[in-house]
Amino acid sequence: MNTSPLSSSTTVLHSPAWQTRRMHRRMTAGLLVGLLLVMLLALGSGRYPLGWSDLPRLLGSPSELDRLVAWDLRLPRILAALFTGACLASAGWIFQRMSRNALASPDIIGLSTGSATGGLVVILLLGHSDMTQAAGSVPLGTLVGGLLTIALVYALSARRGIGGQWMILAGIAVGALLSAVNDYLITRADIDDALMARTWLFGSLQGADWTLVTVMAVLGMPLLALASLQAPALDLLEMGDEVAGALGLPVRRARSILLVVAVALTALVIALAGPIGFVALVAPQLARRLCRGGAYFPAVVLMGALLCVAGDTLARTMLAPFQIPVGLVTSMLGGAYLVWLLAREWKA
Repeated sequence: MNTSPLSSSTTVLHSPAWQTRRMHRRMTAGLLVGLLLVMLLALGSGRYPLGWSDLPRLLGSPSELDRLVAWDLRLPRILAALFTGACLASAGWIFQRMSRNALASPDIIGLSTGSATGGLVVILLLGHSDMTQAAGSVPLGTLVGGLLTIALVYALSARRGIGGQWMILAGIAVGALLSAVNDYLITRADIDDALMARTWLFGSLQGADWTLVTVMAVLGMPLLALASLQAPALDLLEMGDEVAGALGLPVRRARSILLVVAVALTALVIALAGPIGFVALVAPQLARRLCRGGAYFPAVVLMGALLCVAGDTLARTMLAPFQIPVGLVTSMLGGAYLVWLLAREWKA
């Protein structure tokens, strides 16, 4: 029997786990390169085009117009889209893995609608219609609205279990009710407040600046780090609560932490940019397909960032000089993805 160190190291190098990690690293590197390319494309796209030949000037001694367009307008919006996509993809990744259901995302289970309801209550009922003055109260409203919504959805689906279709059905029902509440709040508001609230509900990054990017980075990065640290707990929860508990995981505490993190990530995005649909649903699934069934967190984050930056670039340039909300673009792309998914399942 050959037990030399060389043969042992060869076995390790060709083990399935090592090959899976190598594939995940390659996919992550590819997504990172793709994200950087999309960001450069977004930086140069618009009515004031900037090409590769303009990069030395932008990095060296840009003109006042270059500085205004590239560094003050486009780059903050690109970075805001990056953080938005990363946060939404992470929230969808948590819900889908924790419930073992590919349709479990903040859009489908009513969380986005409930967070928007909390924000609308602050904006329209509490008199904080000025988003600048409501900078602290709107995130609190979206967080409370999201937590109450997810608690209601879990209460309605608790008897049937949270891993099947019952949580999806309960979320759709709760989301429909809260959507009607949102429409009612808007119809009862003053015309100016109603227009502002309706625009916010579309989900837009048009007014993104460095202040918004700073807030997203300061609040979003710790939440993303905490989500990443919970990956081992999600690995166990995907096996089922009984198996996870038998392996030593405190199931209730782990679920509570994961729920708060996912709700906070969603509420942060909705408070600062409005509801941006389908990124949380699509990004984890696309990342899983690229990683061949895995749920590698860095790939999920990069996929969400890439989708949101690409969607916002389309929203900004597709009908230029008119700009459409990025939420409409992502909803259109997400709807097309769902149609493709249903067609694929029907053929199968």
